[in-house]
Amino acid sequence: MERVPLRTSFAALAVTGLLAAALTGCGSGDDSTAASTSTTSAAGATSAASDGALAKACGDNITVQLQWQPQSDMGALFELLGSGYTFDAKQKSVTGELVSHGTDTGVTLTLRAGGDAVGFQPVPAVMYLDKSIDFGLVHTDVMIASSGDQPVVGVTPLLTHSPAMLMWDPATQGKDFDLTKLADTDDVVVVSADQAFPAWLEAKGFVKKSQIDTSYDGSPSRFVSDPSIVEQGFANSEPWTFEHETPSWNKPIGYELLKDLGYDQYASNLTVRKDRLEELAPCLKQFVPMVQQAGVDYITDPQPTNKVITDVVASDSTFSPYTMGEANYSAKLLKDKGLVENEGGTFGGYDEKRLDSFVSEVAPMVRDQGSNVPAGLTADDLFTDRFVDPSVKIQ
Repeated sequence: MERVPLRTSFAALAVTGLLAAALTGCGSGDDSTAASTSTTSAAGATSAASDGALAKACGDNITVQLQWQPQSDMGALFELLGSGYTFDAKQKSVTGELVSHGTDTGVTLTLRAGGDAVGFQPVPAVMYLDKSIDFGLVHTDVMIASSGDQPVVGVTPLLTHSPAMLMWDPATQGKDFDLTKLADTDDVVVVSADQAFPAWLEAKGFVKKSQIDTSYDGSPSRFVSDPSIVEQGFANSEPWTFEHETPSWNKPIGYELLKDLGYDQYASNLTVRKDRLEELAPCLKQFVPMVQQAGVDYITDPQPTNKVITDVVASDSTFSPYTMGEANYSAKLLKDKGLVENEGGTFGGYDEKRLDSFVSEVAPMVRDQGSNVPAGLTADDLFTDRFVDPSVKIQ
């Protein structure tokens, strides 16, 4: 039986984020690599864990709302989850001791699944409904869409670049297929409705409006039955699942990352409600460097944490199956493609020029689609690096 993959978090949450805003507005390294990655960069996080500073600043528990079901692009957060974790099937959450770089902090960490578990609401909406949620994972375009009614502030990204992509069948399209020349063809481009990136592709001249088909539903069946189409996907998922876990296909696909076309957003930003930023600032000062270091630890040796992620997914039959094969492929691709990397010399940092460019270009498109995006919105309204530890880096 073929699974219907629900690994559509970036697109699906962008869809629900834009729609909700409109409505409310009405690869592991070798031993030497692992050692070099974890010396001085871990000192601050380890100190805060061992001296009880996190507990003093954050209280007994930290709760994070995920944007989708557990998966490897959330690896930094699952890296922090201690071995004695428990799964709450009713709440679709996993809770365990928060362990930073091998040190128990005395705080528990709760990670709540998103997507179907929250009725496909965007993370900012869930955060504003439930104050027990301290932080949430939100992609930049969803942050823009929510900025008028449910503003959140990004404090560190789990992914420096998004793995969102467009994919095609090499056998049908030929070896010289060029996404930048799609507008010169009549190829259909299948995407989810109400996203920002198709309008961006059109504005850039990569596609014609007539080529956009907004009927994408996450199932492989459309692509399998009509390999002449170009379809949205994620480079850390479909290239593996289509070749290894889709019996009616079981061969390679071709793809190009949206970020290589110029739609280059930070993904899975750890965010806080804007009206709680100062309240949670002491906690963020301790927690953000731990998340940064956990991201380094995860990408250096992802397999143990991938086992945790796949075990959590397997504990609930309502989750889409997520195999170790896909998890390990994903972690390797995130590293090999530079989707998790130092930014300005820091892992988990932001580049101001990148942020300014993306927000200024995409915000008007999101506003035109009906979201309540404030006029004059800037990157400074959405992001801060005041809690980022500049010493944390992948060596």
